[in-house]
Amino acid sequence: MNKTAELEALLFVTGEEGLSLRDLSGLLTITPSAVTQQLDKLSEKYQEDPLSALTIIETAGKYRLATKADFQTLLQHYAKTPMNQSLSKAALEVLAIIAYKQPLTRLEVDQIRGVNSSGTMTTLQAFDLIEVVGKKEVIGNPNIYATTSHFLDYIGINSLDALPEINEESLMNIDDVDIFNEKELMTNENQ
Repeated sequence: MNKTAELEALLFVTGEEGLSLRDLSGLLTITPSAVTQQLDKLSEKYQEDPLSALTIIETAGKYRLATKADFQTLLQHYAKTPMNQSLSKAALEVLAIIAYKQPLTRLEVDQIRGVNSSGTMTTLQAFDLIEVVGKKEVIGNPNIYATTSHFLDYIGINSLDALPEINEESLMNIDDVDIFNEKELMTNENQ
């Protein structure tokens, strides 16, 4: 398998948390200098491709995929879209998981859902429904997320204690969780 493609895949799945040069070296089983060459190669590919919106950034010693600066206005507009747009099923799943299990990292959310949740979590942050509340004291120091006070307003409760009771098994089968009282809302709409 191509090391550049492997590097791209790793950067994609780690999302906002990124990976250090040392982590990338270990995962790709190549030297740090070879990783640097692959990062340069992939970065150059992105910069030269006018059909690609991606670039590689390094912050705090971690490498991440990001969008090119040319897309800043578009993405700012997207982030300011009105809250009256309905959230996707994935966003509702992630929001329910965070509401009941907070605080937790994106990787912990991913483990519960079985899929990458970084894009969904970015959307929830843009809507001010979740926020970073700290860093977990483990290798990589990933962000820890929790719901915001705006989340409470959004679902119409005064505190997290007012969330409907569920058992741990239901949370693992997220399709059974209905913290937004969608069934009740659908019944009221049909009357």
